[in-house]
Parts: sequence; C-alpha cells; structure tokens
Amino acid sequence: MDTWVAQAVSKISADSHRSADTHLFKLLVPRLEGIDIYLKDESTHPTGSLKHRLARSLFLYALCNGKITEGTTVIEASSGSTAVSEAYFARMIGVPFIAVIPKSTAQSKIEQIELYGGQTHFVDSAPQMHAASVELANSIGGYFMDQFTYAERATDWRGNNNIAESIFRQMEFEPYPIPKMLVMSAGTGGTSATLGRYIRYKGHDTELTVVDPENSVFYESYISGDTSLTSNKSSRIEGIGRPEVELSFQPDVIDQMIKVPDAASVATILWLEKLIGRKAGASTGTNLWGTLSIAKRMMERGEQGSIVTLMCDSGQRYLDTYYRPEWVSEHIGDTSLYEAELNDWL
Repeated sequence: MDTWVAQAVSKISADSHRSADTHLFKLLVPRLEGIDIYLKDESTHPTGSLKHRLARSLFLYALCNGKITEGTTVIEASSGSTAVSEAYFARMIGVPFIAVIPKSTAQSKIEQIELYGGQTHFVDSAPQMHAASVELANSIGGYFMDQFTYAERATDWRGNNNIAESIFRQMEFEPYPIPKMLVMSAGTGGTSATLGRYIRYKGHDTELTVVDPENSVFYESYISGDTSLTSNKSSRIEGIGRPEVELSFQPDVIDQMIKVPDAASVATILWLEKLIGRKAGASTGTNLWGTLSIAKRMMERGEQGSIVTLMCDSGQRYLDTYYRPEWVSEHIGDTSLYEAELNDWL
C-alpha cells in the first residue's frame, strides 16, 4: 500500500479508538406504561452528530479502494452534518475538502465546515447537489465521496462497533434487553440499512421502523415499490429526507415506514427540551414522534417492551431556525396541535 494512504488509514483508525461509545439513555415519559424508550445520543461525537460514524467509514472505504491519495480534493453533497464530519477527517489526513450544500443550510454548520478547513460550494436546493458535485469533481480532478451511493456499503453491518452492535450491547442489562422496535429516519439510508441488516444477521426479534419527513420520496417509494420517484422540493428537516430514492436506501430490510409532518418534528424537539433540558436537531424530533406513535399503539394493544431511537445531533446548530419561533412560523407552520398532543404525555 502507498505509504501516505497507510498513514491516512492509521490516523482515521486511531480517531475511532480514541472515541468512547455514545451514551444510551432512558427517556422518562410519565404516561408510558410497560414501554421503555431509549435515545442513543450521537451528538457527543467529536463533530457533533451521527454523521461522524458515516464520514469515518466513507473515508476508510475511499482510501482502501484507491480513490483518495495524497493531494486529492474530496467533494461531498451534503445538507451540512456529513460535510462537517468529512471536513474534520479531510483535515486530519491533510487533503482539501469542498462541501456542496444548499443555501438554506444552517449558518452554524457552514461555520463548522470552515473551522475544519473545508470550503463551501452553494446550490439553490437539495435536488441540485448531486449534479453540481459531479461537475465540480470533474472540473478540478477531485473525488466525489457520494454518501448517498456509498453509505450502505462503507459500514461493516456485521459488527465492528457499528451503531447497531453498540445499541444491542448497551441494552443487555435493561428490563427489555431486546428492543421491540428500532426507529430511524433516512438521509442516505445508510444507518437504517446497517440496523436492518444487523437485526437479521443476529436473529433478533426486533423490527425496524423508518420515519420520513415531508418533501421526501422514501416513504412513497417504500409503499409503491417505485424507485424512480423524484421531487422538486427540498426536505425542511435538515439531514434527512431526499428528493430522489438514493442507492443507499435499502427498503428490503425495513419492516414499516411512517410519514411524519414537519410541524410534528419541530414540536417534538421543543417537547423533548422540556423533558430532558437539552436541545436536539429536528431529525431527532422526526425519530421521536415516530417512536411515541409506536409506543401509543403498543399501549393500546396491551404490549410491553422497549423502543430505541437516535438523537442525531444537538439543537445548538439550529438556534437560528428550529428554535426561533418566527423562523418556524414562516418555514414550517403552526405546531400548536402537535404540541398539545405531546403535552398529554406529560
């Protein structure tokens, strides 16, 4: 192997060994009876989100496949969090990084990309990211990382401390150690693919629910089986939802999908803050709304068990958007009906 590549792989692997596992904490919801909800807190990674795991895997995959060598400029299409994490690893191994992101991306994410030495290339909306990334990579001789294609194959879904193995290991001493349900939203579809494959590989009696925001075609594609669906709209929930069915999305390992209104996602993170005193990103709200919906149905059927979902990133990145009432009113709409329903849980 090329000496530079070997050193780059070693640096990224060392980062993994330095990182402690993320916490899994129990959500104490007063009205829940016989059902335990857990949040896997991915906001504690060095770059602040679930995408730290993905970026590490994508870099190792590209390095070991000969796609990145010394001096290669890495380009990624991202709504922000993946770009932040990839900028971190690009700086670590000393290669230039350019993020192709929508103009609507939270300013805090843009600042973090630049903090890690990355550059930004703006497009008007999410549907334009892929083509712009391909064009940019071709024009400068760079490498397009393409998370939406490679996310599902870059991670070792059999184990090796992936997120699925981590969840099941951390659940071992809980009252219901084998979760009834894992709940995850889809951006690339890579994490849901890892979770679904691991459940089957280990033979766990666990189902996988994938939740989807508005302006995303994953849900409709799952229901109809049509993988050619597209949309000309961008997801308003940063980090999840796509205007086309990405190659990393693996519907065959999903047991059910739930469509979650964007106003419900935002209402849920405001409710969560009341419950735990911490802010989370809106994709966490999508996850948790779906989780509470499942818990409600389980209670109505007299079922007991545990449900695990993810806190994808911190809400500190979204203080100027999801946590600003004026912005929510203009871009998301009225959340009061969902807030009232959530407050019933308290």
